[in-house]
Amino acid sequence: MKTNAPARPIRIFLVDDEPRVRRGLRMRLTLEPDLEVVGETGDGRAVLAFVTALLPDVVVMDLSMDEVDGLTATGALVRQRPGLAVIVHSLHDSPATRCAALKAGAVACVGKHEGPARLVAAIRAAAGIAAS
Repeated sequence: MKTNAPARPIRIFLVDDEPRVRRGLRMRLTLEPDLEVVGETGDGRAVLAFVTALLPDVVVMDLSMDEVDGLTATGALVRQRPGLAVIVHSLHDSPATRCAALKAGAVACVGKHEGPARLVAAIRAAAGIAAS
């Protein structure tokens, strides 16, 4: 029986300033056989170095962080790695926020209230975008 699973898992890097949120996301995402969380940080400034070292396929990015916010970090990431897919995952889920995130270079925006199934679907779709 053939499966449609990719040859290797989709590599994900998590960015959120709340350790409990990162822990919950990691626990939920690792339940999916085609997803692998390769790292995480709560620091928008540090994400650039981590992404360079770990080479994830998708970055899940919160917007509200100290020092360097998620929009600034997203812009820097896509300038540094143009093929990288960034998904904004935030409580701030207004049309204006979504527009700003897409303008910064995010490929998708998922409100934290939308639940894990929506985030998983967005990650899979984003990995397809990044691979093309």
